[in-house]
Amino acid sequence: MTASRVTLVLPAFNEAARLGGALDELFAYLATNRELADRLDVLVVDDGSTDGTSDIVARRPEAAPAGDKGDQPKLAVLRVPHAGKGAAVRSGMLAAHGDLLVFADADMATPPNQLPALLAALDRADVALGSRFQPDGSDQRASQPPLRRVLGRLFHALAAAWVSGSVRDTQCGFKGFRREAARDLFARQQVTSIVFDVELIHLARRRNYRLEVVPVRWADRRGSRMSARPALALQVAWDLFRIPLIHRGLGRAQASAAPVQPEAESPTPE
Repeated sequence: MTASRVTLVLPAFNEAARLGGALDELFAYLATNRELADRLDVLVVDDGSTDGTSDIVARRPEAAPAGDKGDQPKLAVLRVPHAGKGAAVRSGMLAAHGDLLVFADADMATPPNQLPALLAALDRADVALGSRFQPDGSDQRASQPPLRRVLGRLFHALAAAWVSGSVRDTQCGFKGFRREAARDLFARQQVTSIVFDVELIHLARRRNYRLEVVPVRWADRRGSRMSARPALALQVAWDLFRIPLIHRGLGRAQASAAPVQPEAESPTPE
């Protein structure tokens, strides 16, 4: 799949303060990796922002028509009504035209130099799951505030027991898909809260797609608007509970079982 077209989907809600720097980082990396740059398009999904997020994208030189910019990667924005990160990612993935589709956090918490490892995994798998757990057992989330780490462990325990099985890091916002798998999974996605990643993993397992876990570098970028509110906790619990029920009658897409590959088997680029 070395010549496959790639679409990188970046969901963004009121990210005007951070998006410009993140896109600078992305395109600076792509300038050093022309092979990837020549086959990669970037789609920013503006989730009903009110701070001019779309304008940040539209003013960039990379957003100019391809004929004017030659070999520069294409940058486009898709504006959708505000419905949450899960809905924004779904809209972007279903609108994307690449052979390989990746979604990432718009703040580049996972740096763009991790893209080659995720794409390489899609030579072997239908779905590649970025993981902040490293082959040596260390956890890139150690830089998060203590409360978020505690809540994360509780979330994982509930998700693993009821929905996601052996996948240790369901919430890493860096995941890749072959186009056929993406079209199938995102068309079936119903959860739009922060639990949407868990639903995608559950769907991929039920549909019998080949999954591979890819350890990636990650840094906690402050500025997230997510806070541990009681209403959010209730929504998360409800969504975790209902995911298996929503899809209880779903059949397989392929004939044979495809287990998740061990995390230590995929190298982490420096």
